[in-house]
Amino acid sequence: MHSHKMGMRLLYRLTFLSGVLECLCFAGVVFGYASLVFVLKKDGYFSQLCVSAPDSPFTTTIKDCSSQDEKFGLVFTIASFLNNFMSIFSGFIFDRFGTMITRLLAISLYTTGTLLVTFANSTLSILLYPALSCIAVGGILLLMTNMQVGNLFAAHRSTIITLYNGAFDSSSAVFLVMKVLHEQGISLRSSFLFLSLCSILHIVRTITLMPKTHIPYPVPQGYTYGMKCGRGNSYNVEEKMRDEALPVSTKSSCRINTSEDETELSRSGKDLVPSFRSCVLSWFFMCHLMWLSIMQLRHFLFIGTLNSMLSHLAKNDANLVSQYTNAFAMTQLFGVLCAPWNGLILDRHKGKPLGPGVTEKEADLRSASASLFLTGLQCLLFSLCASIPSLPLQYFTFVLQVINRSFIYGGNAVFISIVFPACHFGKLYGLVLSLSAVFSLLQYPCFALVKGPLGGDPFYVDIALTLITLLVFIHPLYVFIHCHKSAGLRRNRETVTYNAKVPNVLE
Repeated sequence: MHSHKMGMRLLYRLTFLSGVLECLCFAGVVFGYASLVFVLKKDGYFSQLCVSAPDSPFTTTIKDCSSQDEKFGLVFTIASFLNNFMSIFSGFIFDRFGTMITRLLAISLYTTGTLLVTFANSTLSILLYPALSCIAVGGILLLMTNMQVGNLFAAHRSTIITLYNGAFDSSSAVFLVMKVLHEQGISLRSSFLFLSLCSILHIVRTITLMPKTHIPYPVPQGYTYGMKCGRGNSYNVEEKMRDEALPVSTKSSCRINTSEDETELSRSGKDLVPSFRSCVLSWFFMCHLMWLSIMQLRHFLFIGTLNSMLSHLAKNDANLVSQYTNAFAMTQLFGVLCAPWNGLILDRHKGKPLGPGVTEKEADLRSASASLFLTGLQCLLFSLCASIPSLPLQYFTFVLQVINRSFIYGGNAVFISIVFPACHFGKLYGLVLSLSAVFSLLQYPCFALVKGPLGGDPFYVDIALTLITLLVFIHPLYVFIHCHKSAGLRRNRETVTYNAKVPNVLE
């Protein structure tokens, strides 16, 4: 029995650590696009769009590459849109078919994308569109299947979910490594071929260190998964429950009720598991969607216009642009260190006794309201700094960007896991990303506005987005008011119960 428990702990830890490495090195590389663009320009991608234009009537002509920048911006816009929009379908696949099928799909897409870049060149620049999109969608699928690992560590569940999202953000530094290697003479083709070969490791991890279906929450005693080497006294809960025709993903986390059942349960005072439709139409979901969409648009526009913005501020000094691009990519490495701080805020009440009548969900919501407010405040500061046309200030902007980004996506996943039933997690997580992706399409007209009428100066667009960012504070305010009302109702019920039990002796 002791050796069995030790084996389970080792399995859980290997799954956790290998998941961190997977997210850190592969899942979110597409968001290091600013570093990749620098290399792609050097290799001549879309270079045919650069035209000669007179600088002034009395000077020599210069190259106008605004059309090239617009194409690179469009590549990122489509990739970032599909990264989120396809998540609704990914969520349904994950909830319906489980981890193994979802991961095999993710690996297939990711490998297709890396191979397309491997065989692309300046004459086949159009391959960047499907390549970056496949890498983006495959990466978010890998993240989605990894976040359930937090269920294995109940006391640190939120911290682990945010850590995985932080690792996802930090993986954008992979393209910085490729940029540095490119400067040392290693071609982009060789780097992406290496990423393609790493898919073998993803397949091995899928078979040996991940479940076929889902990791339940809470985890049953003796829960194991993955490939079993030899026979032993341990058992696999997934196989056992499948044999008993009780799916582990739905046994305790979700229940389908008819309208008659719901009426009876509501009359008897029992808790209901909300339907998927009721979750989507709830104010919690609506406010959360607005919160995520606005901040995500701000970040996407910043990343997509970073190269052109730095060129504008550096007056087209290529060395200076390269220096700041490297600095931005380096800061992305620290996302994996920033994200767990949000998890600690969300988990700060775990392991402590709850107040009289306070449920675990209510305590989780109180922590979530603080996290949501702090994330919104970070985004406001980041947007203000990004709006100031000062090149040295952008170093501080990069720091705020990576902190805020790591808080956004970790907090997004944790909030959905707190408020809504586990059986709807994949669908709701995918849906909120998909709908926010539709909103993020506004980045392309914003980008066209900057490159066109505003002459490459994003100042007025930045100011407008900063004002819109103020709307994100509605979400934490709503959660706080909900918690306050719940506490008031609980006190009223306790007062009524006490008065019913203690008769008035004066009567």
